[in-house]
Amino acid sequence: MTGQRELVLMSPEREASVGKQAAAQVAEQIGLVEAPALTAYIDQIGQRLAAFSPRKDVQYRFAVADMPEPNAFALPGGYIYVSRGLLALSNSEAELANVIGHEIGHVAARHSAQRETRAMGVGLLGALGTVLAGVAGGAQAAQSVGQLTQVAGAGLIASYGRDQERQSDDLGQRMAAAAGWDPNGMPFFLRSLEKDFKRRSGGEDRRPSFLDSHPVTGERVAATRERASGLRAANTPPIARGRDAYLRRLEGLQIGPDPAEGIFQEQRFLHPEMDFTLLFPEGWMTQNGKTAVAGMSAKQDAMIILELQGPSGDPAAAANQFAQQKQIQFEGGSAIRIGGRRAYRALTKAQVQGGAAIVELTWIDHPAGMFRVQALAPEQSYSSYASVFRRTAESFRGLTAAERSSIVTLHLGLASARQGESLAAFSTRTRNAWSLAELAVVNGVEENARLSAGELMKVAIPSQYR
Repeated sequence: MTGQRELVLMSPEREASVGKQAAAQVAEQIGLVEAPALTAYIDQIGQRLAAFSPRKDVQYRFAVADMPEPNAFALPGGYIYVSRGLLALSNSEAELANVIGHEIGHVAARHSAQRETRAMGVGLLGALGTVLAGVAGGAQAAQSVGQLTQVAGAGLIASYGRDQERQSDDLGQRMAAAAGWDPNGMPFFLRSLEKDFKRRSGGEDRRPSFLDSHPVTGERVAATRERASGLRAANTPPIARGRDAYLRRLEGLQIGPDPAEGIFQEQRFLHPEMDFTLLFPEGWMTQNGKTAVAGMSAKQDAMIILELQGPSGDPAAAANQFAQQKQIQFEGGSAIRIGGRRAYRALTKAQVQGGAAIVELTWIDHPAGMFRVQALAPEQSYSSYASVFRRTAESFRGLTAAERSSIVTLHLGLASARQGESLAAFSTRTRNAWSLAELAVVNGVEENARLSAGELMKVAIPSQYR
């Protein structure tokens, strides 16, 4: 299909079926940005690129994933996504076209299909996730656990090897050039991505990003730059003519976490719509999903997941109903109070690869519904986590007025620079909410840059959440 030999055992029909199911899970668990004009624009770019794909037996579909981190991924069967975080980081239509072309390349080369044919060993982390999915939380928990382990959507986002990345870079740049975009968009974007990665990993709680599934190396950047020098873009005008026109397509895009789905402030999770907060242990990795919020220990041997089980009511009755549905037995259970509300705590055991695990479950009655905190660790290390599990569950309470007023939402705005203006002065004048480092990265400039008169720049516009 791509001129290279491939070992793919998945049939095209199976690939289409797997992709359709996975796309439904992405829509449910990650979510899609509801912006018709923007989605149509992304699809227009994608379809123009797909016309030059070496694989013609696929119906390509393009969407914007509701992820604040810069990310892009492809599912079997031609489902391709770019995140709103990636759009905010990009600075030209050529950059975006090269990224989308790269993802089309993964589909054309059937990399995800090849990945499913490999025998994958299941370690403790995967086993724990399976237990949470089958015993203590269902598919929603599995999705959040999957995101924490860099396989967002329960393994839907593949992690690619260097050879696959090299092949997709080659295909993507060639498609971009054939469709009329500058193939230099790929090395330009990779440089921005690498700078953003370094900024995020320099102290912030780093969420899964494009680099987790698409590793960037100096060799890869150099290879894309060299390849671009040997390609000539077709004489086809871009859809958005020039950087300013491209940026105006992105204006108003939500950036950062969506408070309506809950946000993290360091280790504290706050949900203004449901009026609650939960404090995760210090040093744990955290991830918020559409239907669950999760934390994983630094050693990756314990997890805590919060989900909404159903309507409010009697916690003990909710626990018994859950046990019947999952066909599990509790090893003791007791009625307690958390944050002044009725609650119920119980333990159960589950078998995982390598031994037994302890699952501690806590139901908390709340006006928004019946919440379930579920925590899991291997039996041999449960005692070291027991107090952590209980302290986390008992941190559940309603939001204070100060916490609620601290929640802001950000949208991408545009502002023109003044001649010779420093980036710091520009940021202050426009009331930009990004840090100076982030402002520089998302605009593709250095922190000490002097701006030109009329230069259009992206800024983060804050507003207090309703």
